Amino acid sequence: MSFPEDPRLIEAKAIPMTEMVDRLGIAGLKRMANEMVGPCPLCGGRDRFGINLRSNAFLCRKCDLRGGDQIALAMGVLNLDFKGALSWLCGDQPAELDPREVERRRQLAAEAERKQREEADRYRRRAVSDARLIWKKARPGRLGVVRAYLLARGITSDMLPEIPEALRFIVDHPYVKKVGREYVTAHRGPCMVAGILSPAGELTAVHQTWVDRAPPHGKARISLEGESLPAKLVRGSKKSGAIRLLTPKGADTLVMGEGVETTLTAMAAQPFANAAYWAGVDLGNMAGRMQRVKGRRYSGLPDMSDADAFVPPLWVKRLVFIMDGDSDPKMTRAKLECGLRRAMALNPGLQGQIVHAGAGVDLNDVLMDGAPDGEGCDD
Repeated sequence: MSFPEDPRLIEAKAIPMTEMVDRLGIAGLKRMANEMVGPCPLCGGRDRFGINLRSNAFLCRKCDLRGGDQIALAMGVLNLDFKGALSWLCGDQPAELDPREVERRRQLAAEAERKQREEADRYRRRAVSDARLIWKKARPGRLGVVRAYLLARGITSDMLPEIPEALRFIVDHPYVKKVGREYVTAHRGPCMVAGILSPAGELTAVHQTWVDRAPPHGKARISLEGESLPAKLVRGSKKSGAIRLLTPKGADTLVMGEGVETTLTAMAAQPFANAAYWAGVDLGNMAGRMQRVKGRRYSGLPDMSDADAFVPPLWVKRLVFIMDGDSDPKMTRAKLECGLRRAMALNPGLQGQIVHAGAGVDLNDVLMDGAPDGEGCDD
């Protein structure tokens, strides 16, 4: 398509496609690598519409809405001609839609969001059911490969005389990965299974760590079609949950690291009296959603509308987060501060603290090299 000479062309084509999606009110799209995929803004076809964020090309495989840039997208979605779309994009003449068309689009967007919520709910229920089946199949950790794996991570039986009940194992467990629309078994082998409990104490997910069959029984090396895969996977709904490794009666302090190994290392060292030790599964779960503040990449401030973030029980008077040093320190600290501030806002009087493992390592890496320094959170 050839366009007339118009200086507004440069302005229109400079608009990011993600901004175009917001301006056009296209609902329900999900970011997948370099694409946004979801319901078509015209026909509502679920998962049939996609925008390539590199080329700006878009296509609906149902109604054939297609094009290659921002102007074409505005033309197709708003049913405008070229001049009208350009004027709408550059703000010269905001397009006015027929009220009936506005209502039709509102209904399409609402229907697309409803279907997306239903699909997400179905997926969650299926994932939680899978997690419970895996947990039921697993055997107590004291009987099998868990001890060997922890020993390979430097956690000896002297340091940890009893394997926590939160840890189990399966002798021959499939590692399943979704490739396209199909599920492929990339590996089978022994696996440590950790139970993730919701705030109500219900098992809603499992954390799986595949273990090498050969001594010293560290993490298994897994690959598929030449791509290395992480040896750890979560199945179920981990949101707001935790792996409760130790919860002594009368505890008033909760020490939490991201992973099982980091938290067990702290537990073995016993740096805090009268403390429970839970693993938070990952940093995002511990932190919850963070506020976006202009001019700051990481604000460290919690978005209090996030109802799925981890919040400690009311018996916790002191919350200690272990800060691993093997990832971006500014990002990691901001997220931990975000989680602590959320917890302190919801539980007045709670004290928050960050313990740093050291630059470039996690606590399990340093293990017996001495107790890390503690840092308070002043909020």
